[in-house]
Amino acid sequence: MLQDKRITLIVSGGIAAYKSCETARALMRAGAHVRVVMTEHATKFVTPLTFEALTGSPVLTTEWQPGPKGPMPHIDVNRESDLLLVMPATANLIAKAARGIADDLASTLICARRTPIAFVPAMNAAMWRNPATRRNIEFLRREGALIFGPAEGLQACGDTGAGRMLEPAEVVDMMEMVFSPKHLAGKCVLITAGPTYEAIDPVRGITNRSSGLQGFSIARAARDFGAEVTLIAGPTHLTEPMGVKRIDVVSAREMDEAVQIELDRQRFDLFVSVAAVADWRPGGVSEKKIKKDPTGGILLSDLNWVENPDILARVGERPDKPLTIGFAAETAEGASLTAFAREKCFRKHAAFIVANDARQALESKANCIQLVSLTSAIPFGPADKFACAQFILTEAAKQLSGNAGGTAAPSEK
Repeated sequence: MLQDKRITLIVSGGIAAYKSCETARALMRAGAHVRVVMTEHATKFVTPLTFEALTGSPVLTTEWQPGPKGPMPHIDVNRESDLLLVMPATANLIAKAARGIADDLASTLICARRTPIAFVPAMNAAMWRNPATRRNIEFLRREGALIFGPAEGLQACGDTGAGRMLEPAEVVDMMEMVFSPKHLAGKCVLITAGPTYEAIDPVRGITNRSSGLQGFSIARAARDFGAEVTLIAGPTHLTEPMGVKRIDVVSAREMDEAVQIELDRQRFDLFVSVAAVADWRPGGVSEKKIKKDPTGGILLSDLNWVENPDILARVGERPDKPLTIGFAAETAEGASLTAFAREKCFRKHAAFIVANDARQALESKANCIQLVSLTSAIPFGPADKFACAQFILTEAAKQLSGNAGGTAAPSEK
């Protein structure tokens, strides 16, 4: 989404300025064109030459330098920018922006802006808590500015708390969100992701190789598309996208309960069941480790298996069900995979089933899918899982808006 976007990176004087170097490179790797403007104090932390080498473009530091097209850089740069990114945004520059002070190139550029602006705050925790800073931030928000962060953690001064600047990857992620089409603006999306874990005893259990990456990618894409996103995640080490509400569960029953609670709590427009949920669980969990030695009492072969709730089917049977998308990770291929997905689409009352070959998708960053409805099957990929997520949600958005893209399965009689 950043391809050919023109980003003006305004670097102010804080120790976190060094992170702006990696941000500039990351934005360029994503396809953006980056121009850098630095305050005088910023040049004490990072030299303009560093940014010139990284971006391949001259760095502007004063009003007296010629702009791209003449002697007015604050006007020229604004005309050639799709977004101003202030990183790091110090308390001083935030205050100037809020009060309309224009006493150097950076603040004059902000005052004369014609494009969206995003601030990435970086300051001591006490400065971030200062009532004046809080008022300035709230004023900028009301005026339409985007505020990315800050995070909490250890700061350069040794203090711990809010005020730590976001990492470059997080900033680029937020920039992708800004420029994404808002196909799901105003919509509420519920997603399940990751594996489940069914305990046998205190040591062992049954799970699967799902990493959760496809589900987390769908959560990120839904957020980028403007939706309010709730993510119910099984055991996984992945970090949820910024702005996404996360609910952690372990077992299939916990996931089913969390889904039903969320659907009872609020109205969702879309439910995407990505999680690889265990079909079966032991009838009981042993309080002690089960031994393979027959003299140890219970044997693994003696376990009584109980079927887990079918989360996708239970959602599909609700009278108030949202548009529902399920997944079918199988070992079939071609027409067999399509036929299985279509039968599952009908049986689970889903609008779509995303079918793929589990052997290729599990623990991989890429996927090759079919989006199957009762009347169509659209192939996509191979592609990275975020691209697959964008494709799935684009088709879902068409369905939600009443355009072509699939037909919800009728209820079985």
